[in-house]
Amino acid sequence: MKIYTRTGDQGQTSLVGGQRVSKTCARLESYGTIDELSSQIGLLITYCTQESDIQFLTEVQNQLFVVGGYLATDTSQQDARPGNIVTTPMIETIEQAIDAINAQLPPFKHFILPGGCRAAAVCHVCRTVCRRAERRILALSEEGADLDPNVIAYINRLSDYLFVLARKLNLDENYPEIIWKRNK
Repeated sequence: MKIYTRTGDQGQTSLVGGQRVSKTCARLESYGTIDELSSQIGLLITYCTQESDIQFLTEVQNQLFVVGGYLATDTSQQDARPGNIVTTPMIETIEQAIDAINAQLPPFKHFILPGGCRAAAVCHVCRTVCRRAERRILALSEEGADLDPNVIAYINRLSDYLFVLARKLNLDENYPEIIWKRNK
């Protein structure tokens, strides 16, 4: 299989199902940002030391392919493929992971600046890319795309997970959280 096809040289690409669209359309922005998030999570994994974190983040990357496949399908033209459906159990798994991590953390009392150990700093980058992906998905929805609410819920929950994971990574490495200091 050739890597290059030359079919996108004029600024268009194909969605799932073959429909041609501009590479700058909201749909591509949404699933392109999901791809960027998955790449950033891949970088985060290289800094993680606990196998359970690595395994969970790898599963998240797999699920982001599901999200991307769903977003690459214009469901007004064709149904999403069964493997591209974001399910309620996917969301519940993230919620359970958030709860498990949160139970290990000191109470959250102040705004926290991104940073700390390298893994936590990269995790915060992932969190902000995740929030941007959520905004891109919402922009697609505002343009009239009929999106499954589970997609938005999954991405929203994932950003929450990345926040608590960053806190945990700092705790694991014995790095103090960087508290935001309000101007006086």
